[in-house]
Amino acid sequence: MGSRLAAPGPQERRFAAYVEGLAEAAGHADRHTPLKNYCKGLLLPGERKSVEPMAARLAPDNVRRMHQSLHHFVADAPWDDEQMLAAVRRQVLPALEKQGPVVAWIVDDTGFPKQGKHSVGVARQYCGQIGKQDNCQAAVSLSVSTWSSSLPVAWRLYLPEVWCQDPERREEAGVPEEVEFQTKPEIALRQIQQAVEQKFPVGVVLADAGYGNGTPFRTALTKLGLQYVMGIESSTTVWRPGQAPLPAPPRKPGRGATPKRLQRDADHQPVSVKQLALGLPATVWKQINWRQGERGMLRSRFAAVRVRPGHRDDKKTEPHAEEWLLIEWPKQESEPTKYWLSTLPEKTSLKALVKMAKHRWVIERDYEELKQELGLGHYEGRGWRGFHHHAVLCIAAYGFLVSERNRFSPSARVGHVGLPTPEPLALSRSDPGVLSKNVH
Repeated sequence: MGSRLAAPGPQERRFAAYVEGLAEAAGHADRHTPLKNYCKGLLLPGERKSVEPMAARLAPDNVRRMHQSLHHFVADAPWDDEQMLAAVRRQVLPALEKQGPVVAWIVDDTGFPKQGKHSVGVARQYCGQIGKQDNCQAAVSLSVSTWSSSLPVAWRLYLPEVWCQDPERREEAGVPEEVEFQTKPEIALRQIQQAVEQKFPVGVVLADAGYGNGTPFRTALTKLGLQYVMGIESSTTVWRPGQAPLPAPPRKPGRGATPKRLQRDADHQPVSVKQLALGLPATVWKQINWRQGERGMLRSRFAAVRVRPGHRDDKKTEPHAEEWLLIEWPKQESEPTKYWLSTLPEKTSLKALVKMAKHRWVIERDYEELKQELGLGHYEGRGWRGFHHHAVLCIAAYGFLVSERNRFSPSARVGHVGLPTPEPLALSRSDPGVLSKNVH
């Protein structure tokens, strides 16, 4: 049975206009139709969002030709994924900002479990999706977020050292020559630097302890003029409130140059944030509500004190500036469970600190939907270009969902979005095609 002809609905017209806004980033005019088809294939229902099943859903009467078109577009065509992300950002950010200003830039990484050793960047490493070390790929992202919505605006594969040092594997996977080994914080910092250079709407930088543990990373953010709320581990050292390293001693007569470095001694040392937290008086701990969750209001017990980080300050001539140490200690736990350092202003309330620290949850929501509904981890090719192209197109499709949802108030979130789909697919006639379940 052939497809019924019908005038496109308002949402379909908005989708066509959205993809048209991305067309220039795809380059050659021959890529415009595959771009639209690929994004539509990601948005249509279906368990797998790799090329072959998408081709079957998009063109059930001519799967082979559609497969060739989609595969060439994602794996081989030389369009620039950063330009595509910029085009997505130009269209979606105004929709986000209609519901409120950008408040945060969120750094994160995510893993994709893989079999074998040929997919670009695959190695035995920590995989957040399964919560342990395993064979996987990992990518670093930067997202911009309002209080109600967020959008990834930068995306880069983490290439382990074993890959960077293997010319044969690099060539086979098409890794660009200029790509050298970078740690995840180094990749994230470059993404943030580019966001500053391109004058993104500024937000407080949020990240977990994988990034916040690094003093150089936090220092670089401050030098860029950015505030942060960063997770840290319990072993991180700080000076107790009101304390700092000792000043350099006076120069002794006839003993050369005047000492400049700060000092410590046996009785004057920084302590771990865990040790500091365990010694705080009961009066500083407050019960704070920060967000309505699926099962009611989210709340826990927190304290915040002003401290100076203690990392290597005996090698410095000036102490680290004071910042906030935020600590979470749920009443039912025997010790604190989470710690953050923050350069938010000294007058910031405890509730505002907690709300910002906990706002990093939105990236988990994004990744859940990008993976479960839009097939972020479904790409079956092995090359650098295809990996990045597929991810950016998933983000482009997600950007359309974000724009659609922000047409309404955040409290009236769109539960699903529909586009027409070829009739031979196994859908009921009353269902125009569910694009994405509401995961909020």
